[in-house]
Amino acid sequence: MLRQSIEAAAITVTEREGQQEKAGTPAVRRPQVVILGAGFGGLNAAIGLRNAPVDVTVVDRRNHHLFQPLLYQVATAALSPAQIATPIRRILAGQKNATVLMEKVEGIDTTTRTVLTTSRRMPYDYLVVATGARHAYFGHDAWEEAAPGLKTIADATEIRGRILTAFERAEATEDAALRQKLLTFVVVGGGPTGVELAGAIVELAHNAIVRDFRNIDSSTARVVLVEADKRLLTAFPETLSDSARRQLEKLGVEVRLGAAVTECDDNGVTLADGRHIASVCILWAAGVMASRAAKWLGVPSDRAGRVIVDERLHVPGREGVYVIGDTAAVKGRDGRPVPGVAPAAKQMGRYVASLIEARLSGEAVAPFRYADYGNLATIGRRAAVADLGRIKLGGLPAWLLWSLAHLWFLVGFRNRIVVFLDWAWAYATFDRSARLITGRRER
Repeated sequence: MLRQSIEAAAITVTEREGQQEKAGTPAVRRPQVVILGAGFGGLNAAIGLRNAPVDVTVVDRRNHHLFQPLLYQVATAALSPAQIATPIRRILAGQKNATVLMEKVEGIDTTTRTVLTTSRRMPYDYLVVATGARHAYFGHDAWEEAAPGLKTIADATEIRGRILTAFERAEATEDAALRQKLLTFVVVGGGPTGVELAGAIVELAHNAIVRDFRNIDSSTARVVLVEADKRLLTAFPETLSDSARRQLEKLGVEVRLGAAVTECDDNGVTLADGRHIASVCILWAAGVMASRAAKWLGVPSDRAGRVIVDERLHVPGREGVYVIGDTAAVKGRDGRPVPGVAPAAKQMGRYVASLIEARLSGEAVAPFRYADYGNLATIGRRAAVADLGRIKLGGLPAWLLWSLAHLWFLVGFRNRIVVFLDWAWAYATFDRSARLITGRRER
């Protein structure tokens, strides 16, 4: 039950209470759980509370849950957005204690325990913040215009438009220097997203569209992967980092290691050693920054903006508030930060759901413990790396494991079938079925 001060502060009541009052039945108020964000963490928290004696409200500024690990395939025309996204309402349609609101969060009042959105104030007994992260430009936010990052469907369709438009413009121009610039693609960042993008662009240019043009040979396209560190995929063992680099170079990607970007604009990128790479299509995959959750809550954060939580994912000094997923800074058993990956967010979501249920019944819950089942990164057709602890894989075996894992975790049986059929067709024919330029302003 909320305190009297909270009840007085709330401007609105839940839809359920309103319906009960209209029917003439006294409203029986149950604990209110508000979940901000319907990514892997938020969605698993909501589903974990399906049988709990609470009312759950899921708030997200978009109406869909996105399977982010396959977002790069939308950006490179292999899949369409609908194949990796599912309406949140469809996922929670059978959960009677869950309400979904498409709202933008403006702030959190922890004194009165209310969430402020663009249209209402929502009281909470328990608040789960799972608002994710965006790409970071390390103090160079102006670079975003020239080098978009990849976190949303809008980002993916924008990048897809930029890539395909570059080929179209190269086909139309008679200027040899401009054509070379248009057929040069720069990916900044050697983490999983950067590696996946670089490999996918090469495969698009060398195989999928090579027969589509008459004035250009798309297989001559140059893809440059730039990484400031001395190796790719720093979260992986060095042997797998080296394997990833070799597999990328075999596909045709130019890998530049120890090459920090010092300038970035519509004409290309300049590296710390003074070299300039002329390109009109630069993609950013070099870092992430958490949402504004720490500012909303008025609590400390780490350098990436993630909220510092305790071993139960609770925010110290903020009663009933939990932060999970990419928004949370939490350490694992080995003392190292839990990685910002989908399995970790899902585990946190399920853990917080069980913790809330336990608190309602007065039971104790052990601290959160992240179970690391391994790390996967795909590079291209039959090329990937997999770190499964003692077992380390590269090439085709890692790619098959990556494919099966991602198909399994896709939300919805229909999505799995559609993506599998598209992958099978693309594998057999090298075709990319989603080569549409949409949503871009004409210039």
